[in-house]
Amino acid sequence: MTAQTGTQAVERALALLVQVIEAAEPQTFGSLVEHADLPKSTVSRLAGALERQGLLDRDQAGAFRPGAVLTRFARRSSSTDDLLEAAQPILETLGRRTGETVNLAIPGQAAVEQIAQVDSRYVLGATNWVGLGVPFHCSALGKVFLAHDVASLPKGRLEQRTERTLTTRDALAADLATVRELGYAVAAEELEPGLVAIAAPVRSADGVVIAAISVSGPTIRLTPDRIPVVGALVVTQAHALSSALGYSPRSFQSPKEGAA
Repeated sequence: MTAQTGTQAVERALALLVQVIEAAEPQTFGSLVEHADLPKSTVSRLAGALERQGLLDRDQAGAFRPGAVLTRFARRSSSTDDLLEAAQPILETLGRRTGETVNLAIPGQAAVEQIAQVDSRYVLGATNWVGLGVPFHCSALGKVFLAHDVASLPKGRLEQRTERTLTTRDALAADLATVRELGYAVAAEELEPGLVAIAAPVRSADGVVIAAISVSGPTIRLTPDRIPVVGALVVTQAHALSSALGYSPRSFQSPKEGAA
């Protein structure tokens, strides 16, 4: 009886997962209940288990969508090689024009996953970030993913990495609104003292943000007056990568660039 009950629970959970994956848009809790024809408590328990395992996620409205485990697997199995190949010359261009460290990252389940890097020409600030997970809320790359709703904050308090880390959700929400307005994110000494990073989104052919590009360096070089210049350059190059991946917006206004 126990084995049969366990199997039934697995089948019900998989049915919910299939419903979300095959749906054209995020599924509300009510639509899951209606489709599954199960008690609300059962659907809540099963959906919660899938969410905890990263198989389901929720958007800002609370509707269910495929979770980070599934989207990360899809990226890795089908498009990461194409992304890396298309990104390399763009990362190198940014590296030449800024002299700073340039990174390409994708949203992981619990942290930013950096998958490619062009090193800084300087000794100061030359850190290899590839393979290192960094928090979403205090990194420029992570803020891009949060601002475009392709990553979620962990529950509980936000980790304070430095004195300048945004640790309240209201403050972070205001910052993310600025990210969407400017087209790029800035993390100035929020991840590490003395480190500044600027990042912009990369979109797939369907317009979904699948990656982000960042330029990072020390505060003595990425000064407040230089940040907008580098930000405009990162936005333009991120758009170039998006275009190489098939993204074709109706209109794109390139920010004014200066000598980075």
